[in-house]
Amino acid sequence: MLKRMLIVMTAIMLCVTLLPGQAAAKPDVSADAAILMELSTGRILYEKNATDPKRIASITKIMTAIIAIESGKMDEEVTVSKNAVYTEGSSIYLKEGEKIQLKDLVYGLMLRSGNDAAVAIAEHVGGSEEGFTHLMNEKAAWLGMQDSHFDNPHGLDTKTHHSSAYDMALLTKYAMQNDTFRKISGAKQYKADSKKYAWGNKNKMLTRYYEYSTGGKTGYTKKAGRTLVSTAEKDGMELVVVTINDPDDWRDHMNLFDWGFEEYKLTRLKQSETGTSIIYPVSEQEKQQAQTKTYLLNTDKQEDKQQIGADVYYLNDKKVGTVPIYSVPQKPTLAGMTKQVFDELAGVRLW
Repeated sequence: MLKRMLIVMTAIMLCVTLLPGQAAAKPDVSADAAILMELSTGRILYEKNATDPKRIASITKIMTAIIAIESGKMDEEVTVSKNAVYTEGSSIYLKEGEKIQLKDLVYGLMLRSGNDAAVAIAEHVGGSEEGFTHLMNEKAAWLGMQDSHFDNPHGLDTKTHHSSAYDMALLTKYAMQNDTFRKISGAKQYKADSKKYAWGNKNKMLTRYYEYSTGGKTGYTKKAGRTLVSTAEKDGMELVVVTINDPDDWRDHMNLFDWGFEEYKLTRLKQSETGTSIIYPVSEQEKQQAQTKTYLLNTDKQEDKQQIGADVYYLNDKKVGTVPIYSVPQKPTLAGMTKQVFDELAGVRLW
């Protein structure tokens, strides 16, 4: 009897193990807050306390960098102030009165996390630190970063300087659409013309640990703990991981990336009857769960290339995308062209 029970239990365990499309368990994460997001669609693949406002330390500098890049002043020369030189914390060792290109400061900001570079950037682009932080908060509001408030361009702790894992992923999603930001974030080292030596990137995900890494930003203060934003790309899919107050952040990021790339693939969801489709990150189990509903507008008169409806895509009853449907341009026929000629000869205006 016991032998038979053991055989049955073994068979059941084998069946469970060999079930197709079995989802792997989500990784354990040491962080207080974390998120894994697919960059092209913004789909959240994993989250933990992702909307809780937290101290974020130097990952703040992602916002500083993208504002500097978008200012159109990257080739301008910056004169470094005493205020910038004496900023506490990490530094690229600027000197008072030194002249350096804004572009070089942004590289020093992102690769070496220079707080002096952050203040020099803020004073040049925003007129002052206060003016620049106003730009930061305006940008955050525009991006929909509802759990964020910036008091400075570097991330040193204040009572009201905070963001969330979700907001920082949202910011990174936006910033990575900028080719200059992407280049700087992904640089392993950089040498400014005015410097004797090259700056190495502090982001070990990029320089040492993860072969698919494309960039990111490190951060640390005693109160915030270790913060980290990193991006990675594999098989045409790019992901971002954000962790806040994470004592084991390198390992957590690698585990989340590996899990995300294993479980999800960018997939062209099944076409609707109209022939439209969207590309979306889905797991093997989700592939058959995608649904499409076609909605047509009530239009008496249809013109060429006029929107006449939309295909709406759902996954697990949640809307994930909409594709507009346009009327197909009508090809001219011989009869139509002949009628047009006769109408013109008869003095009938068609336009």
